[in-house]
Amino acid sequence: MSPAHPTSARKDPAPRKVGKKSAKARRKAGAGSPSDRSADGHRTDLLEAMLRIRRFEERCVELYSATKIRGFVHLYIGEEAVAVGVNEALTPEDAVVATYREHGHALARGITAEAIMAEMYGRATGCSGGRGGSMHLFDASRRFYGGNAIVAGGLPLAAGLALADRMRGEDRVTCCFFGDGAFAEGEFHETANLAALWRLPLLLICENNLYAMGTALARHEAQTDLAMRAASYGMVAWAVDGMDVEAVEQTARRAAEAVRSGTGPHFLELRTYRFRAHSMYDPDRYRDKAEVERWKERDPITRLLDRMREDGEPVGETLAGIERRVAAEVDRAVEAAEQAPEEPVEHLLHHVTSASAEVS
Repeated sequence: MSPAHPTSARKDPAPRKVGKKSAKARRKAGAGSPSDRSADGHRTDLLEAMLRIRRFEERCVELYSATKIRGFVHLYIGEEAVAVGVNEALTPEDAVVATYREHGHALARGITAEAIMAEMYGRATGCSGGRGGSMHLFDASRRFYGGNAIVAGGLPLAAGLALADRMRGEDRVTCCFFGDGAFAEGEFHETANLAALWRLPLLLICENNLYAMGTALARHEAQTDLAMRAASYGMVAWAVDGMDVEAVEQTARRAAEAVRSGTGPHFLELRTYRFRAHSMYDPDRYRDKAEVERWKERDPITRLLDRMREDGEPVGETLAGIERRVAAEVDRAVEAAEQAPEEPVEHLLHHVTSASAEVS
């Protein structure tokens, strides 16, 4: 697959709708994905993964309002199809670098709800030892490298991981998530240039939710076709319907396989929308409520359920079972976080200075 020209980004739209037959073909091709799932139950797995993110974050809203969780919290509600679909295309050996809106990425990557919730509570059993909170989730055992609080801050880190893998001859992909706001930062353009120049095994995932922190894309970018702009660096770039989990998975799998084969970096513009404000502190006065409601009609969970019903799949009992499992999982996570210990004060300098200088 040769690098796309700028016009190719426009002419290569979101992939066609995926039916059952092509879903089976994808599962056969993706035997190395994080979990080997049967073709017949794949849509159910996608649905459960998205609902896990949705219900986890809805509980976070309740806990934040009750002052159980403090600090900044950025919700992923509405964007679940992106994290779930992209992670389906990755293997456990691949690396993931995320943004500060990363609860969904972490859950989709396989970090447990208990480890994430404990981190939100600032407890020692959290995935970052209670030191990172909502914006700094981390799990090296799953090659999940943040949670990065600085806009575009994960991009150079991802380039470094990809370069290291290439120099070592590792058959790995580094996947970096970032938002449309990061596109205006120099780190994106520096990373895109070097990745294309050095043909790094890098999969760039731009979650374009149209508003960055609170400024509409058209108000800060003269050219709003981000895929076309990314293609100008000489990399393959596609725009994808980020509210369709099957379309996301299909395109991400295609891109990841191409990156793994040595064709260089690929860029996916996932056109999505966050249903909630930028953060729990944000009054969300910069967009029209009617616009939010229109986007909610494209809810990725509802769209997948509708497709399953149209294809005659037994949605009712399936959905009820998923809701019970997810509710119990979130309840256990909250209970464990409530009972987990805080990090001792004497560990204050751990991971801050060199090991010889740490307080025992």
